Amino acid sequence: MPMLLECLSHTPLHGYYDPAPEVVAEVERVHAAARARVVEFDPELVVVFAPDHYNGFFYDVMPPFCIGASASAVGDFKSLAGPLDVPADTAFELAEAVLASDVDVAVSYRMQVDHGCAQALEILLGGLDRYPVVPVFINSVAAPLASCRRARLLGDALGRALARSNRRVLVIGSGGISHEPPVPELAGASEEVAERLIAGRNPSAESRAAREARTIAAARAFTAGDSRLHPLNPEWDRAFLKLLEDGELTALDGLTDSAITREGGKSAHEIRTWIAAFGALNASGPYRASLDYYRAIPEWIAGYGAMHARAVTAHL
Repeated sequence: MPMLLECLSHTPLHGYYDPAPEVVAEVERVHAAARARVVEFDPELVVVFAPDHYNGFFYDVMPPFCIGASASAVGDFKSLAGPLDVPADTAFELAEAVLASDVDVAVSYRMQVDHGCAQALEILLGGLDRYPVVPVFINSVAAPLASCRRARLLGDALGRALARSNRRVLVIGSGGISHEPPVPELAGASEEVAERLIAGRNPSAESRAAREARTIAAARAFTAGDSRLHPLNPEWDRAFLKLLEDGELTALDGLTDSAITREGGKSAHEIRTWIAAFGALNASGPYRASLDYYRAIPEWIAGYGAMHARAVTAHL
């Protein structure tokens, strides 16, 4: 079963508040190279590990992990909107395999995904429904969170199931490294904000526009150095990426929530998507990985990275 892994950061700010044109151009060249690899690979199935930012998952029921058997994208920040081509039977079989491996996972037949998932599908696949896709949500913002070890084991369980499928599988990890955009927290929230975090599904156009405006304003302040948001941490980012590159996944098992927040910021917990994706690839044996790009981009409030990997028997 051939498997290609592509991991990349996402940002809702692309097109709203961009860095210098030459930085945007170098990111787009990295994306173009990744798309070319995907076209050449021609996947028969795509599994994408992605977070959510209180657009599809809320505190009314907040699972640590959820596999979508049917899903649609909400289209926030001008990301693509509409249905994903999810093979429901495959998604359900994968969920059964994960549960049989003693990793607890929920299933949704009405999953909503936001830019954290849709942006990766647009960049790498050219659309939401060009290939059969199984979305796997990993809670990365709403405490309490499953551990990094559990994220690795989730990926491992899925990878072992995928290895038995005899299909070409593209595994995507879509998540930030060090970054802390203005995502609200339930602890200490006002009654209005708390209600939005508990049951804020399908907001009005006005509410979504106001949220996007707050994020853009936060990016401007962050870039100007007039912000209390956690600074980007390139040293921590590169150390994390090096462990993935070297196949040292179990070295990440002991990362605590407090350490991740302290070093990378409150949204750096999205590294779980990368860990799960590499866990899926590693389930088939040793791999060879390439760090394709890294740059701290304050305009996007992101330590922005991209990697790809294959089994050692395959060529990068």
